[in-house]
Amino acid sequence: MYTYQRLFDFSKKIFLSIGCPEADAQTATETLLSADLRGVDSHGVARLIGYVRLWEAGRINATPNIKIIHETPSTATVDGDGGLGLVVAPKAMQIALEKARNVGSGWVSVKNSNHYGIAGYHAMKALEHDMIGMSMTNASPLVAPTFSLERLLGTNPIAVAIPAGEQPPFVSDLATTTAANGKLEMLQRKNLEAPQGWIQSSDGSASTNPHELKDGGALLPLGGDTGSHKGYALGAVVDIFSAVLSGANYGPWVPPFVSFLAPPADPVGEGIGHFFGAMRVDAFRPATDFKQHMDNWITRFRSSKAKEGKEVLIPGDPERLFTEQRLKDGIPLLPPVVKDLEGLGEKFGVEL
Repeated sequence: MYTYQRLFDFSKKIFLSIGCPEADAQTATETLLSADLRGVDSHGVARLIGYVRLWEAGRINATPNIKIIHETPSTATVDGDGGLGLVVAPKAMQIALEKARNVGSGWVSVKNSNHYGIAGYHAMKALEHDMIGMSMTNASPLVAPTFSLERLLGTNPIAVAIPAGEQPPFVSDLATTTAANGKLEMLQRKNLEAPQGWIQSSDGSASTNPHELKDGGALLPLGGDTGSHKGYALGAVVDIFSAVLSGANYGPWVPPFVSFLAPPADPVGEGIGHFFGAMRVDAFRPATDFKQHMDNWITRFRSSKAKEGKEVLIPGDPERLFTEQRLKDGIPLLPPVVKDLEGLGEKFGVEL
């Protein structure tokens, strides 16, 4: 178990060591560790070594010139200049919030970025402003569309954060696959099998081997055997909004997160793409009225009659409880993750 502050101080020093300016190192660390706090261990400090390896491979720019390259009063396209997605995404979301503050809504598509952590962190930035936030990103092609043997899409998450009044906010953060790739990585570290319906082998047959992707297998879209066309469609929407709209790479051309795999030799765009949205609640109705009714919505759903031994949760409930617990008791790390972090510490002279 490690305290949040201990992991924060360590991670920030690593980002500084690869050349990030102070403010960017702070932002990157806050973004990264939000995943560990919310119980999304696959996207938190366990990925720190992956960002460092991409920087070592020359695929991450530690000092990017992040800029708007096209805009209207309510929209913008942002060039991330190859920067850490952990830095590029928060800046792009801030642009969306500023546009929403001025004209009611803001929509920002991003190109030339990298992996941006958990989608929910960025969407939640809207909550403190009485806004609804949206966040999505495309990712390395590990997912086979319905009936396909080829990996053409990423796990392509969608997050939506909606403010409430007395109740905690509604925060939906989900991959458009049956499970995110990070879940497979965690199963690999624990030497466990994957549940049925998560992955297929290279010939399209079902598999429970969490290493299947290394042998040409693929993750499956959300929906399983009878409904994967729905997850496929949602993942495609994310890919188009994030990349076709911005000028980033899309589909099978999205560069891999792992440094030992080279990006495609025939890119159709620049880097990874993201998409962000922010909407002022009072652009539709008074925020106080809306939040009162959100409280009523949440209370009614939470109190619904449930199956024996179960309870009906509101999206965001498990992550909120994880955050409360981990700020109090610490963040658990698996031995392989600790080993990776200790290796980074030795390389840069930073104590874990």
